[in-house]
This record gives sequence, structure tokens and C-alpha cells, in this order.
Amino acid sequence: MKIFYAVQATGNGHISRAMTLLPHLQQYGTVDLFLSGSNANLELDAPVKYRSRGISLFYNCQGGLDYREMAKKINPVRIHREIRDLPVENYDLVLNDFDYITSAACARKKIPSVHFGHQASFQSARVPRPEKQARAGEWVLTKFVKAPYRTGYHFEKYDTGIFEPVVKKEILDANPVIKNHITIYLPSYCEIQLKALFEKFPDHRFHIFSRETKFIREEKNLVFLPVNRDLFSGSLIQCRGIICGAGFETPAEALHLGKKILAIPINGQYEQLCNAAALRNTGIRCLDRIDHSFPLHFEQWIQDKTPPVKKDYSNSIRESLDYVFSLPLRVVPEAACTLHRSPVLPC
Repeated sequence: MKIFYAVQATGNGHISRAMTLLPHLQQYGTVDLFLSGSNANLELDAPVKYRSRGISLFYNCQGGLDYREMAKKINPVRIHREIRDLPVENYDLVLNDFDYITSAACARKKIPSVHFGHQASFQSARVPRPEKQARAGEWVLTKFVKAPYRTGYHFEKYDTGIFEPVVKKEILDANPVIKNHITIYLPSYCEIQLKALFEKFPDHRFHIFSRETKFIREEKNLVFLPVNRDLFSGSLIQCRGIICGAGFETPAEALHLGKKILAIPINGQYEQLCNAAALRNTGIRCLDRIDHSFPLHFEQWIQDKTPPVKKDYSNSIRESLDYVFSLPLRVVPEAACTLHRSPVLPC
């Protein structure tokens, strides 16, 4: 079997999941990777057959999205050409982890595909949303990528075809301990903002992972580290707790390890607001933003003696791939076409 695996390269979660899943997918056949996007710090540790700048999110240093930078990176002529030329028709299975170019290429060439990953779970109305839903955000989560099939991942199995998170082997095999540092991963902030925020707590030691950091350095109670898979896993396994965005992979790994979590969604990123709603339902403390009240929230969080929430995500890979390869992938079911009817869907 020839498998085409499209991986979104905005942020690091999609890449981390792909690196974990790839050896398992290769048991089913030959896998060719398409990396689409230009805003990730992790390298995909595998041969990449196709690359594109794709359509990516970019962040400012204030905890939000940089819309100007996002607009500058979009090239409609390039995207149209890549949709036309992407050879999805040469594969027996197309797995699409939230890439528009692959979705549009499959629609153009009438090739059925599987929307595969965290964003695919939002096709179900049973997946938690914030109290105030955003129309544009809902459109991105449910319409940006179209496919007749979906296999989603989320913190819980909210619906059929939704599975628990994929957790990398070093986390599954870890024996977590509690040392004296707090791990920080807030990628929408820059070093200067992170330094100003956490140097206010001299009695606590912080491991700060920053997209700007190129080498490990220590400043008083702060240790700045580059975004690196092994460094981050080691810090997370041994931390007292983690302060992170309301993404997916990082909170999932912390939940599996039973770590104390404080999640802060990226301002303006609707998916993270949805994730925060799900985390709150699970019992995780979340903040809407970092503002003048953050020191109070931090102290309440770190002093809270409630046992952290712990999940067992060790069976997800087997269960989700069994589901994928049970799908009738060469037939587009009429029910799926009705559910996802769109001008770009080959129904």
C-alpha cells in the first residue's frame, strides 16, 4: 500500500504526532510525507518527499496571532499550482493532518481522503466549545479541510471516530518524577516578555522553552532552552508543573504523566479556546489571558494541593489506526457527502 501523509507545519504538535505515528504507519505500507507550512521549530526526523510553505499561523510577542505576517506569507498563485501538481492520485490512502492544499488537490482529482488529526475531531458537535462560539473559527475548524472520512484525536473519545491523543514513546515509557522546576511553553510570547513575567517569582525555578532561544542559558531563576524534542520531554517528565498554551499535544503529554497544568490559550486562536473548554471539563485550570492578575493566579495554582488529573493514553495509536484501515477508502459514501457537502468536495 502507498500512503500519502500530509502534515501541517504550523506549530510543533502536528510534527510531533507524525514522528510518533510514522513507524506504525510504515507497517501498513510505504509512506510519503508532505510537509505543508512554515512556522514550526521541530524538524521532522524522517525523509520528506514533498514540501510547501502552505498556509501557516504566525504569532506576535503578546500572546496572540500576527495577522499581517500571515497575510504576507499567502501566495495564491503558488497555492493554485501546488494544488494542481500534488500527485495524490498516485496513492492508495491519503491521510491529511489539516492541510488545505492536500484537501483541495483531492477534491480537484476526486480522490477520497481521511481528515486525520486533532482538528478532524471538531467535525463532531459533541466536541467541547467555548460558551461564545466564533463563526470564523468554526469555519476554519470544520470547512478549511474537507474529506469524506475523518479520524480525530482529542482529550476524550467524544464521538465515533474520535480517539485519545497520540503520545510519543519517551513519554509513554517514562517514570515521571517531581523536581523543583516548572516547565514553560508559551510559543506566542517572546523571550523578553517571558523573562519579565517569570523573573517576578524568584522563589521558583523555570525551564522556559522559546522559539528565539538557540542554546541553553541560565539567568537567575530562569533557564532558557531551545524548542527541542528531547530537552522538552526531559523537562516535562521531571517538572513540578507546566504552564503552556491550550494546544493539544503538550497538555495531552502532561495529562498522561499526571502533571499539574496551567493552560493559557493563544489570543484569537479559536481552536485553543475550544481546547481550553475541554481541559476545564477535565478539571484543568485555564486562564483566558496573562494580565496584571497573573501573579495571584500563579500562586493559587502552584499552592493547590489537589492531585493532578492523570490519563492513560497508551492505547490510542493501535485503536485509531485499526479504525483508519477499516474504512472503505476507495468509496465516497453518500452519507459523508451529505454531511460535508461543499463546492470543493468530490460528491
